[in-house]
Amino acid sequence: MKITPVKGTSDYLPGEVLIRDYLQNTILETYRSCGFERITTPIIEDIENLDKSEGGENLNLIFKIMKRGEKLEEALQTGNEKEIADMGLRYDLTLPLTRYYANNRAKLPNPFKVIQIDKVYRAERPQKGRMREFVQCDIDIIGSDSYTAEVELITTTAKALLNIGFNTFKIRVNDRRLLKAIITGAGFAEADCDSVCISLDKLDKIDASGVRDELLAKEFPAEPVEKLMAILERSPFTLADAKEVCGELDCITNLETIMNLANEMSGGRYSIEYDMTLVRGQGYYTGTVFEISSPDFRGAIGGGGRYDNLIGKFLGENIPAVGFSIGFERIAGILLAQNYQIPSRKARLAVVYWEDNFKEALIRAEELRAEYDVTLCAAPKKLGKLFSQLEASGYAGCAVMGQDELKMFGNK
Repeated sequence: MKITPVKGTSDYLPGEVLIRDYLQNTILETYRSCGFERITTPIIEDIENLDKSEGGENLNLIFKIMKRGEKLEEALQTGNEKEIADMGLRYDLTLPLTRYYANNRAKLPNPFKVIQIDKVYRAERPQKGRMREFVQCDIDIIGSDSYTAEVELITTTAKALLNIGFNTFKIRVNDRRLLKAIITGAGFAEADCDSVCISLDKLDKIDASGVRDELLAKEFPAEPVEKLMAILERSPFTLADAKEVCGELDCITNLETIMNLANEMSGGRYSIEYDMTLVRGQGYYTGTVFEISSPDFRGAIGGGGRYDNLIGKFLGENIPAVGFSIGFERIAGILLAQNYQIPSRKARLAVVYWEDNFKEALIRAEELRAEYDVTLCAAPKKLGKLFSQLEASGYAGCAVMGQDELKMFGNK
């Protein structure tokens, strides 16, 4: 039997879990302090819900769960592989949230400001930055179509990152409606926008010449391709440029309002910038989209957007909704690589005891817990080895039963 975890998943040592717990709790309390409420949903969803969720390329990454017993035998006899699975693991937290809202709408406030911090699953090919099991930290506002929802999400997410000590980031924003107007304005048919966006989304990997080659390989006419390339060459392409290309659009005014207010609230600690090439992979986004980038990591460390049509798949009416997700694994990985230390944490002590004074050790440990985090250690034959192990594990010192003074390690 194998002792290693399945590829794309991880075991975490106690010290790593300590930091991960601290980061998640800090993010959670930041969200709560800004008026959001936490919910939880099952990791398993009906396969029909997942398949019809417009999740873009993630629909190819669903872990499907086969039917059981006689139903599986019947499905196998059909020869149709789509009949074999009836459930799947969630690939993000947005689809479960929309189902949850549809099911519990009558019990929820409007607008509903919601937190989800939980694991999701994707059948990725494991590589750095891409795992099969990982944690997302989401906040969403359901029921508001105002720009104020986007501003709240941006400022709250940024506050959470700053509170955990992550302060090298910027937030890029775009609007799917504006991007569509730019693409059709260049001469592409409206029906081709999704295909063009798929190529644009690869810009950071294959650069502009690669995007041109891919669009031409898709047999799009050269004229709209070159017009779009000319727009890409205008770097930086600003919202003023967007007005010049598309005219006065409501979505441009909306983006300007969001960016101006969010930048004002940032106090210069981070920036909000318009990025005409920002696509976001999920097909359910309908308007504003945003993404967090950092010089410490290649690729996004968070993102989100407005998905006003997704809840309507369940309720038959469109409910405005917008969400922002922190890519927790990437954030935690960056901080751990930087030897992150939990601020203002109680120092840890060990109380070393022998069997005949265990009761007294319990009492002393309780007394010391007013000031320290305390563990109990049975005394081995060689105390020196125990002291070395404790110090290596981050303990500040120990109390040895029978000795009045604490033994502090190093300069602590």
